[in-house]
Amino acid sequence: MRKFLDEDFLLRGEVARQLYHDYAATMPVIDYHNHLPPDQIAADKQFENLTQAWLYGDHYKWRAMRIHGVAEAYCTGAKNDWEKFEQWAATVPYTMRNPLYHWTHLELRRYFDVQELLSPASAASIYRVCSEKLQSPEYSVQHLLRKMKVRTLCTTDDPADSLEFHQQLQGLDIKVRPAFRPDKSLAVEDPEHYNAYLERLGAAAGINIRRYQDLLDALKNRHDFFAAMGGTVADHGLDKLYVAPFTAAGINASFDKVRAGQTISPEEVAAFKSALMLQLAEWNAEKGWVQQFHLGALRNTNSRMLKLLGPDTGWDAIGDYPQGIALGRFLDLLESKSKLAKTIVYNLNPADNTMFSTIAASFNDGSTPGKVQYGAAWWFLDQKDGMTDQLNALSNTGLLSRFVGMLTDSRSFLSYPRHEYFRRILCDMLGTEIENGELPHDMSWIGKMVQDICYNNAASYFGF
Repeated sequence: MRKFLDEDFLLRGEVARQLYHDYAATMPVIDYHNHLPPDQIAADKQFENLTQAWLYGDHYKWRAMRIHGVAEAYCTGAKNDWEKFEQWAATVPYTMRNPLYHWTHLELRRYFDVQELLSPASAASIYRVCSEKLQSPEYSVQHLLRKMKVRTLCTTDDPADSLEFHQQLQGLDIKVRPAFRPDKSLAVEDPEHYNAYLERLGAAAGINIRRYQDLLDALKNRHDFFAAMGGTVADHGLDKLYVAPFTAAGINASFDKVRAGQTISPEEVAAFKSALMLQLAEWNAEKGWVQQFHLGALRNTNSRMLKLLGPDTGWDAIGDYPQGIALGRFLDLLESKSKLAKTIVYNLNPADNTMFSTIAASFNDGSTPGKVQYGAAWWFLDQKDGMTDQLNALSNTGLLSRFVGMLTDSRSFLSYPRHEYFRRILCDMLGTEIENGELPHDMSWIGKMVQDICYNNAASYFGF
C-alpha cells in the first residue's frame, strides 16, 4: 500500500514518474486566467492567518462546508477567523474524493511543509504553524507566487477598472497582466444595474454614455488602455454565445430603451449581445490578443442567497444550454471577415467536451499552432476525472501536443498546486500508455511534449 500524497502521488508507473520528476516538475508556471486581486499583489500583502489566505473568497470551500451542515456565519458571516478555520478543519475529513481533499493537503505541504492531515484534532497546531509562517516576510503574496515558480499571471479586470495596481506592478519580476473582462457591458437584461455600470464605465473612459456609439467609444477607449498596460488577453464568461440577427437601427433603439430604464424583450437582448460581442471580438483580433470564452455556467441559482450575499459566493451550477450551433456560427462570422483572434473555448457541461473540441479544431487555419484551442477543464470539471476527460477529448479530436495547459481560475494565492495536480495527471496518462505499448518509449520527444504543455506552448501562444 502506498503512502498518501507521497512523491509519486497519482503516478502509477516508472515512466509516469520519470516524465513528471524529470520533465514536468521543474517547469515554471504561466497562469493565464485567475481572479487574484492585483491590489494585494501590488501591496505585497501579508496575511495575518491561514483563514485569511485560505478561506476568504473561496466559494469551493464554502460549498463543502454548507453541504457538511456548517452555518453561513462560519463561511461568509461574522464568526472570527479561528472559528471559521475550525469549521473548515471539521469539514475536511468529510471531503474524501472531492478534489478539495487533495488540494488542501497539497497546499499544506507545498507552501508550509505541513505533513499532517487536517482534522479537528490537528486544527489548532496547523493553524498556529501556518499563520506564524504567513506573518513572516518570506510568505508575502509575491513570495508565495515565487515559491510556486509563477512567471506570468493574468488577472480578471473589468473595463471600468483603473488598473492602477497593474501600473505599480510593471517592474516586478513576476509579470502581472490585466485581462479585459467586459461581461457587465453586455448585461442589458437588468436596466437598473446596467445603467449604474455605464456611469462607472463612462467615468473611467471620460465619455458620457448616452447612445450606443458612446458605449462603443468607451469600451474601445478602455480596450486600448488595457493594451497600453500590457494586456494581451480578453476573457468572457457567458452562459452561451449569441448569434441573433440584428440591425444597427435595432441595436440603437434597444440601447435607448435600456438607458431610459425600460426592459427590452429577450429577442432584443439576444440581438444586442450578438452585436456587441462580435464587435469586441473584432477588436481582439485587430490587436492580436487571445480571447477566452468560458461557456455554460448556470449562475445564481439560489435567489434567496444571491440577495443576501451577492454573486460569486457559491450558488452556481452547470447549465444545460445548447452550445454547438451558436459557438460554431459565432466563430464562423468572425472567420468569414478574417477577424478571428486566437481563441480558447471552455465548456462547463462535460457532455459538451468532444463537441467543443471538434468545433475548435474546425477553425485552425495553419497561421499559428493551436490557434483555436479547446481549453482546460474548468470550474466544476477542474478535478481528476474532468481533467482526464478533457485531455482525452482533445487527444482524440485535436492535438494534445499543442495544448496551452492548465490555469488556476482561483481567488487564492495558495491554489498553485493545482498546476502540479494537472501535471501529475498528464504524466500518468502518457506514462501508462507508454508502458502499455500504446505510445513509443521516446522520452526525449514525449518529455518535450510534457514541458511544452506545462509551459512552453502557453509562453509562445500568448506571446509571453
